[in-house]
Amino acid sequence: MSTLLRPLDRLVPWLWPVAVANLVANVLIVVTGGAVRLTASGLGCPTWPRCSEESYVSHGELGLHGAIEFGNRLLTFAVAIVALLALVAAWRSGRRRATRLALVVFLGIPAQALLGGVTVLTQLNPWVVALHFLVSMAIIGVCVLLLDELRGPERDAAPLAVRRASLVVFALGWLSLYLGTVVTGSGPHAGDLDARRTGLDPQWMSHVHAWSVYALVGATLVLLVLARRSGAARVASVTALLLGVELAQGVVGFVQYFTDLPIVLVALHMLGAALISAAITATVLSARPLVRRRARTPVAGPTAVTT
Repeated sequence: MSTLLRPLDRLVPWLWPVAVANLVANVLIVVTGGAVRLTASGLGCPTWPRCSEESYVSHGELGLHGAIEFGNRLLTFAVAIVALLALVAAWRSGRRRATRLALVVFLGIPAQALLGGVTVLTQLNPWVVALHFLVSMAIIGVCVLLLDELRGPERDAAPLAVRRASLVVFALGWLSLYLGTVVTGSGPHAGDLDARRTGLDPQWMSHVHAWSVYALVGATLVLLVLARRSGAARVASVTALLLGVELAQGVVGFVQYFTDLPIVLVALHMLGAALISAAITATVLSARPLVRRRARTPVAGPTAVTT
């Protein structure tokens, strides 16, 4: 059996670039999924798993909307292939925790496909669409966990106050992501002209979401001050990066609000949400200890990874 699996060992040296590609692919599919919704193509394929009752693929009668929705479904396979390559490379490297994280990401792709099917079958129910988006945010976070496991710098735990502040930032980050989906579910970009909305006041929900962002930025500033005062340089640098992403995301959010939600800015805001998910995960990880361990079952041969 080991002889049969040996060709897979060639993937081991590619573990890091494939893991990076894993993160990039999962961020990009958030943007392309947003493009489906923003072009009102959410029901371009009106059923699932088929694109239509007659065919698994889009056809002329479904028009441009069908092509856009079907194209996004095809991209799911590309993301799954990248996730599978990362899983195989991690497994053959003998790094057990990296393998478990890669497995979570890989299993998340078909889970997302099924959830995407539910969104179609429920005619783009806004709460299901919100869950679909939040699962993508969680997968992105696990991708960052995998990268930290592979090449994150060895570090001691940050002081207790810094660790607690990082958890507050993480929680507020997720609160702002959730409230962002509620705003979207009450707003005009439903994914289809006839899709239902939550019934909540979009203007009021926008203000609630904005206040959660203010709290997130405030908590991030507190964490940055605590990290610098305690000499936690790694936490400080990652937190500063998070703060930059938050401020950029805030600017895009305000501009899109006052310019009637132009499609380009909404898509950019979705990209920013994916980056927020990655950055808050990196921030909370930077405050936690990391000790580099040898693989328990290293792969035989010159491609073995023993870090």
